[in-house]
Amino acid sequence: MGAYMFTTMFFRPWAGQIIHKYGPIRVLRVILLCNGLALISYTVTGLGGFFVARILQGVSTAFFSMALQIGIIDALPEKELSQGVSLYSLFTYMPGIIGPILALGIWESGGMNYFTFAMIGIAVMTGVFGYSIKIQDNNEAKIETEAETVNNVFKSFSYLVTNPFLFKCSVLMLTASTVFGAIATFIPLYANDLTSGNAGIYLMLQAGTIVLARFTLRKRIPSDGKWHPKFIMGIMSILAVAAGMVSYSLTGGAIFLYIGAILMGTAQALLYPTLTTYLTFVLPNANRNVLLGLFIATADLGITLGSAVMGPVADFTSYSQMYTVCALLGVVMIFFAYERSIT
Repeated sequence: MGAYMFTTMFFRPWAGQIIHKYGPIRVLRVILLCNGLALISYTVTGLGGFFVARILQGVSTAFFSMALQIGIIDALPEKELSQGVSLYSLFTYMPGIIGPILALGIWESGGMNYFTFAMIGIAVMTGVFGYSIKIQDNNEAKIETEAETVNNVFKSFSYLVTNPFLFKCSVLMLTASTVFGAIATFIPLYANDLTSGNAGIYLMLQAGTIVLARFTLRKRIPSDGKWHPKFIMGIMSILAVAAGMVSYSLTGGAIFLYIGAILMGTAQALLYPTLTTYLTFVLPNANRNVLLGLFIATADLGITLGSAVMGPVADFTSYSQMYTVCALLGVVMIFFAYERSIT
């Protein structure tokens, strides 16, 4: 899993640059072949092959998700961008709900044949849908040498600090994703410390809230290219309260755990499409795709830090106190999100 996450995070900026150079449709169709190869390799290789397949799938995910998002951004009118990004993020979340159920069914069947058929079926189905996509591609592909492409990617890293829009959004996304990662990783272990409350119910409530909120609240997400501090501060307030509820559930009981799940799902549903839509408007067009890739990479990094950093915090203190730290991070981000005029 670490190989997959690290590879995805590392290649997102490169994906943005390659897509800027060749267009989202061309890249998407090549990546679908790579993804199909990775899926099929799961069925015919051992542990070492699994590692290689996860790396290949990480590369595919980086390019695949960037190609789809950039294709959506290029295809939709500005006033509908937030809805498009929200619906896209909704459907990227759905496999995380359905996948474990299907995997459990395949595992309980006890036969590798079902697994093989499932992988081949997914590879074929994504290929058919991917090659049938019709989005007006930009034929004016930017002509760059390979050295220029590499130089542009590395040069773009400085924008994380020098570009105030990207810096603010990346810090918010990194911090929030760290909280999301800590929740996803440790809530099953934390639930064992509770006198009441179930991790499965928590995760179900959070997942259901994400799906429902991203669909029903998609029109509430700003799509005007302006920074809305009250809206962002509201999301970070929900995040902080949610983490605080989870922490207090050790004393207060299951009701606080489940309210925290609903609030956490709401924050997770709103934050990513809000920040992505905003950056789409304010980033310079010349390297927008690369910078969006960097921003999305901060979300990947945050999920990883949620387990890598918050795990030792929980070891030195407790899971409850670790979630209190998460709540405090949310409070800090409330003030960080405030700005009178960022545009």
